Amino acid sequence: MSRPGPGGTLAADARRFLRPRVRPLAALALWSLLESAHTFLGGYGVARALDDGFLAGRAATGAAWLAVAGCGALLGGLALRGVFTALADLVEPLRDGLVRRAVGQALAASVADPARAADARAVSRLTQQTEMARDSFAGLVLTARSFLFTAVGALVGMAALAPVLLLVVLPPLLLGLAAFTATLRPMAAVQREALDTEEALAARVGEAAGALRDIVACGGETAVARAVEPLIAAQERLTGRLAGWGAVRTVALGVAGRAPVVALLAATPWLLERGITAGALAGAVTYLLQSLLPALDTLMAALGSAGTRLLVVLDRFRAPPATAPARPAADPADPRGSGVRGGPGGRTPHEGPTAAAELRSVDFAYGAHAHPVLHGLDLRVRPGEHLAVVGPSGIGKSTLTALLAGLLTPDRGQVLVAGAPARPPRGDGPDPRRTLLPQQAYVFTGTVRENLTHLCPGPIPGSRLDAAVTALRLWGLVDRLGGYDAVLDPRGLSQGERQLLALGAAYLSPAPLLLLDEATCHLDPEAEERAERALAARPGTLIVVAHRISSAARADRVLVLDGTRAVCGTHAELPARSALYRDLVGMWGEEEPAAPAAPR
Repeated sequence: MSRPGPGGTLAADARRFLRPRVRPLAALALWSLLESAHTFLGGYGVARALDDGFLAGRAATGAAWLAVAGCGALLGGLALRGVFTALADLVEPLRDGLVRRAVGQALAASVADPARAADARAVSRLTQQTEMARDSFAGLVLTARSFLFTAVGALVGMAALAPVLLLVVLPPLLLGLAAFTATLRPMAAVQREALDTEEALAARVGEAAGALRDIVACGGETAVARAVEPLIAAQERLTGRLAGWGAVRTVALGVAGRAPVVALLAATPWLLERGITAGALAGAVTYLLQSLLPALDTLMAALGSAGTRLLVVLDRFRAPPATAPARPAADPADPRGSGVRGGPGGRTPHEGPTAAAELRSVDFAYGAHAHPVLHGLDLRVRPGEHLAVVGPSGIGKSTLTALLAGLLTPDRGQVLVAGAPARPPRGDGPDPRRTLLPQQAYVFTGTVRENLTHLCPGPIPGSRLDAAVTALRLWGLVDRLGGYDAVLDPRGLSQGERQLLALGAAYLSPAPLLLLDEATCHLDPEAEERAERALAARPGTLIVVAHRISSAARADRVLVLDGTRAVCGTHAELPARSALYRDLVGMWGEEEPAAPAAPR
């Protein structure tokens, strides 16, 4: 699937990207050969265990062949370790190249019109869309590689058992694959058109929201409605078309994924008449159910979601750079790139590269005549920083996270996330820039997998899910709940278990900003440290409302809220600058603080 644009087609870009990376591709293929061996041994060992062992009255021989099949699992684990090492050499250069292209597009736009600069779309390309392309590309490489080498192992194994098995299995498998492949191009075209319409609708609604008072005063509601309604109708039509193609894709998946098994079972009498043994049939069923069909399901899910999403996102990077209102560029060498000010006399660090989160002279009070919770607060959080927020109960810590999450609007000043207003226009849906975890963790009736991945926009590869569970050490909880596909009853979970599942969902979330508002308060200190270190090591920015001194000590910086004043600094320097922080450290006790996370 390709589309003309600057520099040729997407296919040409893909060839230029892959041509100098023969070595990582070769390493990926060599490690994947072990996965083929694992698949081959799985079905072949079962067949020989039945024919040469148990059915022949030789139990020891059957057990030995089953042991051989089990050894294949060790090969699969070794292959997975090498695959991820080689995968990084493909995925990271893609992300770096997209970042360079996004910056080049933004610079080209500013050079073409010095009075204008990159708009929110350029910021989205530089942050969210590059990560989306990176994750989608990694998932596609993993699933496509897994299916290819699993299919080779399974088909070679069936041919080794009895070549006639391929005559039964291959036709429905190839038919389903062909039908699914035929849906990719039109579905990607519809998704591209839907994304264009969504951006146009968001821009039109945003303009109307900003001028709402003038529109009402001038009686322009009808004119605005006439401008917006065609976009809403187009979005509805495109959503219906996407649903239709999704139904076709489901049918194709059913043909490719289930028809081979049905065909094999239906042909069993015919195969037995031609001398096919029971072991060979059992081995073929093992190949289909344990290896080939799960890999096929994963591949089709990835191609149908991550694949089309990747094509659409890559197409965005190929589009001519758009122009938008500019702001003066900041000096990246400015040592004052981050800081905090509360009240008069502080500094206002408004210069510098785009911050992960920023508050500019923010005032907030719960009511027109209420005492302000925050007053004149300036805060700049660098991308990739780990910030802890401390202060007495009721001082405004949760208010600060709610402002950054877009749940509250400041009475005065600006709250920005990734350079854009924290509160998105009404009707845009969940904001992909940040994820907020409150004290009461959100867990719903569904499977463990669904609770861990509900913040992700598409299917999550099992390897990435395993990596998250390993990083947070959730295996004990997952096993106790019955595995990924076990259905949860939220009423049967403790508060700590709920928080662990919510932390796993946050770890997998693609949002570059994580906000933890007492989200680990029901965990013991060891579990809390483990969770915070894992989330801090995750790509992105972490802001934590701390309730233990060790949590504050692990952060890169600590923000101390003290009435309408605020002080920000490292854990080591704050006792000399803030009497409140000295008191809080004394109240927390003399627990040994953990070493801060390594700079990222």
